[in-house]
Amino acid sequence: MGGGDDSAHDYSAMTVESSHAQPVHGEYSPARVRAGMRKRSNWEQLVKFCAVGASGYVVNLAVYTLLLDVGGMHYISAAVGSFLVAVTNNYGWNRLWTFREQRGGVAYQGMRFLIVSTIALVANLVVLHGLVTLGLGEVMAQAVAIVLVTPVNFVGNKLWSFGPRR
Repeated sequence: MGGGDDSAHDYSAMTVESSHAQPVHGEYSPARVRAGMRKRSNWEQLVKFCAVGASGYVVNLAVYTLLLDVGGMHYISAAVGSFLVAVTNNYGWNRLWTFREQRGGVAYQGMRFLIVSTIALVANLVVLHGLVTLGLGEVMAQAVAIVLVTPVNFVGNKLWSFGPRR
């Protein structure tokens, strides 16, 4: 997976988790990013994150549909409500399984996870509103919006929520 494995030799001492290379202009260096892309464990973690995300996706859409159809809520309010349920599901599974080796304090990581997830929620709401405005059905629009913001969510959680404490 990922075009390489943990034995890649170009940057053998440099991984996303262990690199001490200084960031360029507050960003990760290109060498560090390339090294991280070659590390099999990062790809495995992405697969786990997506599996957790898939469960959260199902939870989110089920709760969203329930809030729309049974609760009669506006689609934006339903998206916020379903987000709260799904984010709880995702935090628990990501903490216990995806980022197990990177666990820190539950409150510390939980707050970071909530911040990243809230940023993803805002992005989701913008995309959702845009898609609904363009005429896509509310449930389909939510399904598409969740998929589109997943990369932002993964990177934020991997590098910050469950990243090393500094």
